[in-house]
Amino acid sequence: MNSAPQSLRRHIAIFGRRNVGKSSLLNAITGQLVAIVSPEAGTTTDPVNRAMEILPLGPCMLIDTAGFDDEGNVGELRNERTHRVLDQADMALLVMDQASDLNYEKQWIDELRRLEIPTVAVLNKVDAIGNKEEVAEQINSILGIMPITVSAKNHEGIDILRNALAHAAGDDEETSLTAGLAKPGDSVLLVMPQDPQAPKGRLILPQVQTIRDLLDKGCIVTCCGIDTLQQTLKAMCLAPALIITDSQVFAQVYEQKPENSLLTSFSVLMAGQKGNIDVLIEGAKAIDRLTPQSRVLIAEACTHAPMSEDIGREKIPRMIRKRFGETITFDIHAGKDYPADLKKYDLIVHCGACMFNRRLMLSRIVRAQEQGVPITNYGLAIARLQGILDKVSLP
Repeated sequence: MNSAPQSLRRHIAIFGRRNVGKSSLLNAITGQLVAIVSPEAGTTTDPVNRAMEILPLGPCMLIDTAGFDDEGNVGELRNERTHRVLDQADMALLVMDQASDLNYEKQWIDELRRLEIPTVAVLNKVDAIGNKEEVAEQINSILGIMPITVSAKNHEGIDILRNALAHAAGDDEETSLTAGLAKPGDSVLLVMPQDPQAPKGRLILPQVQTIRDLLDKGCIVTCCGIDTLQQTLKAMCLAPALIITDSQVFAQVYEQKPENSLLTSFSVLMAGQKGNIDVLIEGAKAIDRLTPQSRVLIAEACTHAPMSEDIGREKIPRMIRKRFGETITFDIHAGKDYPADLKKYDLIVHCGACMFNRRLMLSRIVRAQEQGVPITNYGLAIARLQGILDKVSLP
């Protein structure tokens, strides 16, 4: 891996009407022909993602969207997909090419402000506008935001736009995965069983990110599998200050860990960095209220082809059914597929969301809260089911 994972990139969504030059702007910012450009309105039909480094902003994911004024039955579907991009947008570019009839733009700027998404307005195609300063002032008077004037065609104002994005972003870096659990010089043991779900020849993303976090912090990192845990502990001069394990072997590690070693899991660390851990803990406690008639949503961030003993599709449902009965219903939704109506569920059990940016995971948590449905994640759910949630150290 030579680049930052998509989940750690700042997601910048580009919104605007059809044919205002959103795709051209994406190409100009990236300096590459990423999106198809055409004078025909409605060329972009689905969100187009492009990862790049934007100095001084850092690693970003630019998302080009269909025009939010699309029409017809297919247009409504495109508009829905465009609107769903808001769930993952850390920032937004609102693109216009004129100052008249800004009703759509007014609705979107209001929505962006409601969601507290930092927004940069852009007046594009200024190469064809003789009085660009006057038009920009008109937009400012209507929307309450002064646009950056650019020409994606001639690359005019693109550097100014990049700097405006960096200024609007501020400093909102994600906190350390092991915040409050490990400090420089601590010995940390990672228990990482390599089951069939692990990609061949490499570690899964949460393991890689945790190792990097600990090394950056100046910790002493040791890794082992569950079968060599006792040998590893005996080989260490001192008991580790912290043990981080795969959630699936929580109980086994807890039984073998030294008394003074803190214990947590990769999934719990993800809950602290990607979401609202307090809400997810309360969601784990809601497991106790399930009944044989309950319906549970299992939500996965990635879209891997499931193999035998999949943690979300097989192991967690089996643990819940063993406790509450075989008649509990489980629905599986993977990737960006997430139901709009959650009220039919008694519980949502989400993966660690290592493939999502924080904004997207938080939007899912908020949606569950708004509909009164408890939500937790794999690691916290397993800890609750195994009766050791109160023994797990939280970031």
